Amino acid sequence: MARITASVYSSHVPAIGAAIDLGKTSEPYWQPLFAGYEKSRRWMEENRPDVVFLIYNDHASAFSLEIVPTFAIGTAERFPIADEGWGPRPVPEVIGHPELASHIAQSVIQQDFDLTVVNHMAVDHGLTVPLSLLFGQPPAWPVKVIPFAVNVVLYPVPSGRRCFALGQAIRRAIESFDEPLTVQIWGTGGMSHQLQGPRAGLINREWDMQFMDRLIAEPDKLAEVPHIEYVREAGSEGIELVMWLIARGAMSDVAGGPPPRVVHRFYHVPASNTAVGHLILENVQ
Repeated sequence: MARITASVYSSHVPAIGAAIDLGKTSEPYWQPLFAGYEKSRRWMEENRPDVVFLIYNDHASAFSLEIVPTFAIGTAERFPIADEGWGPRPVPEVIGHPELASHIAQSVIQQDFDLTVVNHMAVDHGLTVPLSLLFGQPPAWPVKVIPFAVNVVLYPVPSGRRCFALGQAIRRAIESFDEPLTVQIWGTGGMSHQLQGPRAGLINREWDMQFMDRLIAEPDKLAEVPHIEYVREAGSEGIELVMWLIARGAMSDVAGGPPPRVVHRFYHVPASNTAVGHLILENVQ
């Protein structure tokens, strides 16, 4: 049977992708940020999964404001890189796992979560930047990827409680797949940031650190935090952090297993007016 080995959490700031693509990672502004991912890249080399289930939000690349699904799962064999207005990032095409993705869709929908099944979509920086941070610049991504897009752009957005419960449904779906695959669940986006209005540039280090503490130790209680707190404390774009709760809900301890092992934790500000957070939690067998 398939099994989830770890969850990975990371910001997906578009400027990070640009820094990688333009060879700026060793410049003084960017070097501290990329240094914070070095341990994770080494860990990934030794703990590479067969499939990454990657939770992210689309930035009007696959979905316009005409149609915005709350939860959308990519079931295609391949996902092209989106042109976000300045050309597609020079990164490999994303290869999917349609059999597992279709199984997850079937299972999760039968658990009463309404997913939009997407057989063709382009993927943008929300998905490719985390891949670049953990895998570098390979000629082909070394894992298959199931894109899972969450609407955190156009209100109303899903609650933290809903996202946490969805993660539990995804774990049940993956563990019922009858192939011996190893799977990692990645939650991306955040941390605190606001890109417009009078509070543009807002970063709340104290709130971000508390969020990571609670994500590790008490995710069920963290899932009860209302939307207004995210907006007030973490800025208008801080709501992206509910996607981390999907990944956290898929971990074994939520279903009665032992607490996960903290492999690495990292926090850095700023990165293009955004607080960058990163965390790896490993299931204990």
